[in-house]
Amino acid sequence: MSSADSAKANFNLALPFYESASIHPSRLALYSDGKEYSYREVLDQVIRVASWLYGDGTPPKRVGILASRSLDACVGILAATWVGAAYVPINLALPETGVIGILNRSGLDALVADITGSKMLSPAVLESCPSKVLAWRVHIPAAATSRITNYDELPFSVRLKDPIHVDPATPGYMIYTSGSTGVPKAVAVPVGAVDHLLRALDVNYPLTQDDRAAETSSTSFDISVYNMFSTWRAGASLHIIPANQSMAPAKFIQEHQLTAWYSVPSTAAVMARMGLLKPDSFPSIRQTLFCGEPLLSSTAAAWQAAAPSSTVTNMYGPTEAAVMCLGEDYAPGCALTRDCVAIGRPYPGMKAAIASPELQWVSDGVDGELLLSGPQLALGYLDDEEMTRTRFVLIDGERWYRTGDLAQRDSSGVFHFLGRIDHQVKVLGYRVELGEVESHLRDVTGCNSVAALAWPQYGGSASGIVAFLGGFSGPTSHIKAAMQQRLPAYMVPTRIHVLPELPLNNNGKVDRKNLQVLLARESNKGPKH
Repeated sequence: MSSADSAKANFNLALPFYESASIHPSRLALYSDGKEYSYREVLDQVIRVASWLYGDGTPPKRVGILASRSLDACVGILAATWVGAAYVPINLALPETGVIGILNRSGLDALVADITGSKMLSPAVLESCPSKVLAWRVHIPAAATSRITNYDELPFSVRLKDPIHVDPATPGYMIYTSGSTGVPKAVAVPVGAVDHLLRALDVNYPLTQDDRAAETSSTSFDISVYNMFSTWRAGASLHIIPANQSMAPAKFIQEHQLTAWYSVPSTAAVMARMGLLKPDSFPSIRQTLFCGEPLLSSTAAAWQAAAPSSTVTNMYGPTEAAVMCLGEDYAPGCALTRDCVAIGRPYPGMKAAIASPELQWVSDGVDGELLLSGPQLALGYLDDEEMTRTRFVLIDGERWYRTGDLAQRDSSGVFHFLGRIDHQVKVLGYRVELGEVESHLRDVTGCNSVAALAWPQYGGSASGIVAFLGGFSGPTSHIKAAMQQRLPAYMVPTRIHVLPELPLNNNGKVDRKNLQVLLARESNKGPKH
């Protein structure tokens, strides 16, 4: 698209949904909580909420979404984008203090909460909410009626029939990721980045109006961005997997004859361990994308056997580059990194390169930091210019994002992910900065000598976090409970070890490899025969 065409085009994320609804209003758009909703039914609700957001003619800039995977969440997101606002999903797994912190940092003009989210609107949370709050189909306590609008009481008048015109640099959404200071950071992604993502993947992984795609993640996980907008752009139907089936969705896939699947590899790995990936289990699936953590070749093979008609692709991409931007198709003889499918090559429009710590490009076969460039880069971090300058750098006049991932490019141009340069890890598919966990450990215990490790590791991701305290003499019984008040469950240490002192390396830093050895020895201890 030329710059002139780009200036004229409307990049509103809700526009493709609107166009699909105009072409075939009676087709299925969404399945949620046992009910089917047509494009017309969803559109009517979107316009109703968008008109409320638009209010007196001053559209909001940021709209919070306090919602689970639901129809209401989808309507809230589409309504926010409809009025040209950036939507800000708030993780429902956060404790009350975490929700309040995000509300205070986000500068929201409005908040949309579904039934689950509405239950979190305590007096303390409401104090940090914006003046406009929409709650969905729930009884609003009399004391809170002045702060909350009930969806059922919204007028049916239409103030905004068409999605507002926005340019490609307009923020489309902001997703909070774990921060090393103990404070999550908000990544602001422009609508133009999402547009490029959808157009680029449509070349090799196109969806049609006959596809039935799965929604496998929460709105606070950016996999949902692709799941929602690629599906509605194609006029296809999105099927939200119930939370109680999220890790074992085999029955759901079969009952709904899903054709498109996009999730973290952990879901497939768990299904394989449960014996749910039997050959030909999912004959309807024709397209599979895995992203978010390393994909073991054995997991890919098991999924391929279960879905023999499907392509299987390992995708790579951080939140700061609009979900994903490199990929490698799984097949016999495909590029592997150790026991995992390689992250492959950047798709058209995106660039990837390996740099030294001094930001000098290195030769093929040499390890270094993976950098990304192209139209999918985020605008930066909300209200954090220093972090934005640190992570988004100019090299020879071109803007690059420093992923913090250790990687290598081989002689054929394929990229291989080798781990994190810093201590950011994947736990149950979520990106976690161990420094954030350690920051809260220090506050809770008053101990400065702390360490958090992702453990046990399985295929590049972990199922939990283990904490170490050096020279701590107090009781440990309260620590987990205190951490649960501060962090989502997947970030709370499952075990706490107290050592006389933490081991240090030659640089005087905590020797994490030594701690990993201790955990490995502990894991290998078994009953004597």
